[in-house]
Amino acid sequence: MRLTFPSISAFDECRHGCCLMLLALAPLPAAQEITLHVDVKLVNVFVNVSDQDGAAVSGLSRADFALSEDGQPQEIAIFERQSEVPLYLALAIDTSGSVSKDMAVEADAAHRFAHALLRTQDQMSLMEFATEARELVPFTNRLSKIDRGLGQLHGEPATALYDAICMGSERMGGKEGRKVLVVISDGDDTASHVKYAKALEQALRNEVMIYSIIDVPIEASAGRDLGGEHVLISLAEETGGKSFYVSDGGLDKAFQQLSDDLRTQYLLGYYPKNQVSGKAFHRIQVTIPRAAAGAFNIRHRTGYYADSKFKSN
Repeated sequence: MRLTFPSISAFDECRHGCCLMLLALAPLPAAQEITLHVDVKLVNVFVNVSDQDGAAVSGLSRADFALSEDGQPQEIAIFERQSEVPLYLALAIDTSGSVSKDMAVEADAAHRFAHALLRTQDQMSLMEFATEARELVPFTNRLSKIDRGLGQLHGEPATALYDAICMGSERMGGKEGRKVLVVISDGDDTASHVKYAKALEQALRNEVMIYSIIDVPIEASAGRDLGGEHVLISLAEETGGKSFYVSDGGLDKAFQQLSDDLRTQYLLGYYPKNQVSGKAFHRIQVTIPRAAAGAFNIRHRTGYYADSKFKSN
């Protein structure tokens, strides 16, 4: 008897046909739920409020504040008084020729300031700037390291102020918390590789508040150059910090006022709504609507860059 087997192609047709029948009979999978994750950015704004005499105003509530972005009202989603958010503070000391005579005094005052201010959750770094900017001590909560760094300050002729601001701001860019750069200088930049605008941009991009302690070499000089002082004042105002003069009571008083300022900050957080598109820089305004015009001085950073990295929720 002669047996005849189907060809390979016949087996393929049968196999494919069976598969098609099975697919036709198989139940269709139930519709799957698709969850969309929207990347919403939380914008934090640290705010200081003082009265006409310069005294800090405490005890305000969320309802006392109004906040807007590019003129668009925003809902305050987060509100804290005397924030417990960790503090990252970079201390940058000018060791150039114009202020080197005060180096030992500055180191002693900085030692007392660090020991009085830092809590266990806080960290501090130490920088010096003269002909170039250098980080002497990376961020740490060990005060002994800061003390050793203060003993390593040494002078050079030129001043790279803007380079120091860029370096300090970039070092804090990835930190979560309050970021403060304290600059002790006369503000007279002579050696930086960047200009004022770049230094300010880096501070704003990295959410850094600049506090300026202005050390004027010769207070009563007839040829006194006010440009450097104005730079330090402007950097503080634009970033929500504050400026102090060493001549108004000495370094210890300036550091004490700075410490008091940091302890009396309000934290306002919001998720931008009705955002104006196409803007590279978004301006922030904080007001206290119930207060009479001029009753309070309100300080905060002027805004943020649209492509800056914020905390995502």
